[in-house]
Amino acid sequence: MDAELSQYINQHLPIRGLSAHTIDAYRRDLCWIKTRLNAKSIEHWQDAQVADLRALFAEAFRQGHSAKTIARRISALRRFFEFGRRQWDWQTTAVDTLKAPKSEKRLPKVVEIESISALLDDMAKADDWLSIRDSAMFELIYSSGLRVSEAAALRLEDLDIEQGLVRVFGKGQKVRVVPVGRAAVNALERWLSARCEITDSNENTVFLTQKGKPISVRTIQQQLKKRGVEAGIAGLHPHTLRHSFATHLLQSSGQLRAVQELLGHADLSTTQVYTHLDYQRLAVVYDQAHPLAKAD
Repeated sequence: MDAELSQYINQHLPIRGLSAHTIDAYRRDLCWIKTRLNAKSIEHWQDAQVADLRALFAEAFRQGHSAKTIARRISALRRFFEFGRRQWDWQTTAVDTLKAPKSEKRLPKVVEIESISALLDDMAKADDWLSIRDSAMFELIYSSGLRVSEAAALRLEDLDIEQGLVRVFGKGQKVRVVPVGRAAVNALERWLSARCEITDSNENTVFLTQKGKPISVRTIQQQLKKRGVEAGIAGLHPHTLRHSFATHLLQSSGQLRAVQELLGHADLSTTQVYTHLDYQRLAVVYDQAHPLAKAD
């Protein structure tokens, strides 16, 4: 099982253009399944029967694993078995009839414009190196709707400060060019000046640690969470900034297709979740303003 899994994870997935974060998620999910199959004395992937897999996932559900997590693991296993059929002529159909439990659709968390503005304005006023870097990172993520992995991977040649544009390599290495707001441009200019003090000319990654090394996704997440707590915004995550960017832009423009392009969504249905957030906001406005809504 180990050799097949290793070939799939270390050789096949990277050539598909998947991010390191996505590949790591596949590794964790498939290793989780493998460990539990081994505990049932199943030593070969092809020996796993549909009843074994159903029992495995049913037990996980009873233990409190979310429907979303189980669905993701089933999806990872299904893709792995599809590869096994092509690569090693596996004959098993055990995964074909597996069905994931239905999960409740959760709307993305969004922070109000005023709260984000206050957070970013406070960072922009600071003149220490760390605040200058964080200000540029978070202004850019919010201004251009970047994924945290996209921000971490940015290189100097991806920035066009003069035109106010950034080239982004998204999921599957799909390239998109998105505009950068004036506040983000100003923050980036400050950062690029400060950046010269801690790195040599050979390092092209835009955002760096204090040691001059490329910043990690985890560090970006930790820094934003810390900044959020300081600003009174609990549980702030880079993806919250991306969700907020999409929601605020849709509220002001109504252009769903444009938001899809800016976010780099392959499918419009992925972007449509933000219309639900907008309907939610409109319902609140209605309840507060409409005379019939206020009548007892």
